[in-house]
Amino acid sequence: MLGILGGDERCPIARSLDVLGEKWTLMIVRDALAGSTRFSQFQQSLGVPREVLTARLGSLVEGGVLERHAYKPDGGRVRDEYVLTEAGRDLSLVLLALGGWADRHRPSERTSDLRFVEATTGEPVEAVAVTRSGHRRVALDALEAVMED
Repeated sequence: MLGILGGDERCPIARSLDVLGEKWTLMIVRDALAGSTRFSQFQQSLGVPREVLTARLGSLVEGGVLERHAYKPDGGRVRDEYVLTEAGRDLSLVLLALGGWADRHRPSERTSDLRFVEATTGEPVEAVAVTRSGHRRVALDALEAVMED
């Protein structure tokens, strides 16, 4: 893979975008996090053309974000469902951060039907930066990206 940014495999953002950078991909992950597993569920929710959805689901399976599992509905033929892997579930933090950014910088008058909450309490959560060693919260204006040689 590594088609983004000239294939710089050192850059974690480029490696991520290689799997996630296509239109519709994160929306499929969003729906999977919310419980969708079947092609028809993704298509109905997103309205994405069948061939595009097929390609995106395939790339998410290839990228290790989803796993394909066969199932057979009563009286039907064998079909595939798509289940998040650990890597896919880890993207909840990415979507949480993207949603928070949009709420702050691209607000909408319409209320979203997507919320991230703590599973046991139902309390809304937000994305924050914490230090690795002390787990101390870091304010966004104190956060800095550093390019090392």
